[in-house]
This record gives sequence, structure tokens and C-alpha cells, in this order.
Amino acid sequence: MMLGSVLNPVNSSIISVSLVPIGAAFGAPPSQTAWLVSALYLATAIGQPVVGRLIDLYGPRRLFLVGATLTGIAGLIGLLAPNLGVLIVSRVVLGFGTCAGYPASMSLIRSEARRTGRDSPAGILAALAVASQTVAVVGPPLGGLLIGLGGWRTTFAVNIPLAVAGLVLAVRRLPKASPKERAGKGVRLDLPGMALFAAMLVSLLLFLMEPRSDRWYLPVLMALAAAGFAVRELRAAEPFIDLRVFGGNPPLLLTYGRALLTSVVSYVFLYGYTQWLQDGRGLTASQAGLAQLPLFLTGIAVSSVTGRRAEVRGKLLVGGVAQIAVCVLLLLLQPHSAVWLLIAVALVFGVPQGLNNLALQNAVYHQADPERMGASAGLLRTFLYVGAMVASSANGAFFGARADTAGLHGLAWFMLAVAGLFLALTVVDRSLGRIGSGDSSSSREPQQRKASTT
Repeated sequence: MMLGSVLNPVNSSIISVSLVPIGAAFGAPPSQTAWLVSALYLATAIGQPVVGRLIDLYGPRRLFLVGATLTGIAGLIGLLAPNLGVLIVSRVVLGFGTCAGYPASMSLIRSEARRTGRDSPAGILAALAVASQTVAVVGPPLGGLLIGLGGWRTTFAVNIPLAVAGLVLAVRRLPKASPKERAGKGVRLDLPGMALFAAMLVSLLLFLMEPRSDRWYLPVLMALAAAGFAVRELRAAEPFIDLRVFGGNPPLLLTYGRALLTSVVSYVFLYGYTQWLQDGRGLTASQAGLAQLPLFLTGIAVSSVTGRRAEVRGKLLVGGVAQIAVCVLLLLLQPHSAVWLLIAVALVFGVPQGLNNLALQNAVYHQADPERMGASAGLLRTFLYVGAMVASSANGAFFGARADTAGLHGLAWFMLAVAGLFLALTVVDRSLGRIGSGDSSSSREPQQRKASTT
């Protein structure tokens, strides 16, 4: 489960140190290589809840196997790609291939918890949080190491052995679908709802990539698709996303909102700061990756130390304050800042990276309808990647031809505003205090089942 969950976040961040050498190899400007980032986000944002719903209906094993196969194919395409267009195709295939790991894991954990009566496997959830999001920060150091050893193509080829390992382990260890799951629980897929959801997200994300006045039609298309999606889901007997259940679950909606905000801060840092290290500070790709190694180590350590505690409110509060502290440190950076300050920035940012993602995952685990855990976990990742697209737009807006220090400081002020909103949403949300304090997921299940049948 951890191996499957790690593929998407690592691939979302490993490309950050590959963009410059890929652009040089194909003679492509940053505006074109940016599609390597956006292609994965588009495929993942759409695919996560869709695959999650399929997992709810047909069980995690078969979707995991399909996803691992697509991941290996994507790695092979990237290894042999003759041009940038084919490389972008590989990232699309990779996005869909890595969609299954996380929702499959959440579904398996939830079903096993219900079978054994252990409603809050906090240690397992902590390990999954490290694999599914915190480990994203290993992408830049790993990418820098691979580029130094064999060039940028190794950052794509690494998916081949990982996919093979995932296939072998899944065949040997993942439980086969029950007869009820093999029959799809007798539920027909809501294909129109899925299509409208995809149209809504594609329009939104394409606009976020280049928010210009001459692209006004994209928000209009998004609004029309959103309206159609809402009408369809409210009328469908078996909706893709049951809006009635979500509408009656404000705590879950707030969790998704916080996921979007913390994702904006995280990905502005992972991409914007990494580019500044190379353009503004003059480091090589390998050095820029190594400069973020303390971030990875801190994030893993924080998740490991705090993971067995089910409470989420304290983690989100500390994580919110730490995000603000990082923004202040970014404002102190200059083209010739000392190495110790770069290390301090990475160390401090590792704290919210280790706390926020773990807390958000635990919140979804307790707040979501158990029968729709796969789709709910997939939606969490969708909101994270919508936030990543907002971050990508912000990087483009504040950085001109190169990632200079003035642009970094502009990004820091933007991050500060988003981090402040994240902290405010956490402070006012009193429902967070009930998680881990005796109000377990089991006490919520009757209410969730009642809501899903009304």
C-alpha cells in the first residue's frame, strides 16, 4: 500500500529539478516544459475520485494492478520519448496510473479496521501519510541524484522497477475482491456525472495554468459543467459524488478547503523555491535537490513522532503557524544568502509538511462515509492538486523570464496570505477537537449511512 501511494507524490515533485535540463535537451522554453507539471496534475485531479469510486464498487486489488501497469508503461514512454510531446503523454499516462495507490490504501485500511474493530489505526495512517504526501519532498533530492547519475531520463525510468515491485506485491499480498465487489455491488457507474466532473476540472485547471482575459470562456465552461454536474448528481439514483451527503457534512468540506490551501503553500515552495535555488542562488540541479533534503528528513521525523496520536486540531494549528514562519524566512533570502539559512528554511518547512498532510488524511478517515472511502480519499487528492495548479499559476505570475529574488519575495507574501487563511479556518473549526477524543469514526457511521439513504 505504501509503495503504491508513494508513486504519485514523488512523481509530482521529482520533475521540479528536471524541467531545466529537459528544456535544454529539447530546446523548449519554460512555458512548454510547464506542461510536464500540468499534465500530471490534470490527469491526477480527474482520475483520483473516479478511480476511488471504482475501488468502492469493485474492490482495490484490480484497480491497483491496472494502475501499477500504467505506471510502468509511462516510465517506459518517458525513457524512450523522442520529443517533448511524447514526454507530456507519458506524464498523462503516469497521472492516471498513479491514481489507484492512495484511494486503494485508504479503502483497505478502512475495511480492515471495520473487520477487526480497531477504528483508529493511527500508526498505519501515519505510515500512509508519509507515503502518500510527506514523501513528496524527497522528489527534488532524488531527482537531483538521478540526474547526476544518468541524466533527466532516469527520473522517468525509475517508475519501471517501482511499478514491477508494486505488481508483484499486489498479486501476492492484496486481498481478492469479495463476490459482492466482483459484481460491482449491482451499481451502475454514473458515467454522465464523471464526464461532467472531468469537464469542470479540465476547464478550471486549463484556466489556472494561464489566467488571461482572452481565456474568459474557460470559467464559463467550468460554471456550466459545474451546474450540470450538480443537477445530475442530485437526481441520480447512484451518483458518482453524492452531493447530499457532502452537503450535510460541513467538517469534511472544511477539510477539503484546508487541503487546497496547504497544497498551494506546499507546491509554491517545492517549485518556486527550487527554481529560485537554481536561478536566483546559482545552485546546480543536484545541489538544489540536496538543499531540500533536510525538509524531507524533518517531515518524515515529524510524521513518525506524531503519527500515533489521532488528534488533528493541534497538528493543524502547529502546522499553520510553521507555514507562516517559513514565509517570513523566505522574505529574508537574498542571492548570496548563507547555506545555513537555506538549511533553516528547509528544516522549518518540514514541520508543516509532516503535520498537515497527516492531519488532513486522519480527518477524512474519520469524517467520510465509510461506503465511499475510496472516492472521498480521491477527492482529497483532487483538492491537493487543484491547489498545486494554483501554485503553478502563482509561480508563473511572480517569476518572469527567470526565478529571481524579487519574484521569490512576491511569492512569499502570497504564501503568507494563504497560510493565514489556512490557520484561520483551523482556529474556527470546532469539529476538529472531536477527532481522537472519543468521537471515533464508528460513532459517525450511523449518521453517515442515514445521510446516504435520505
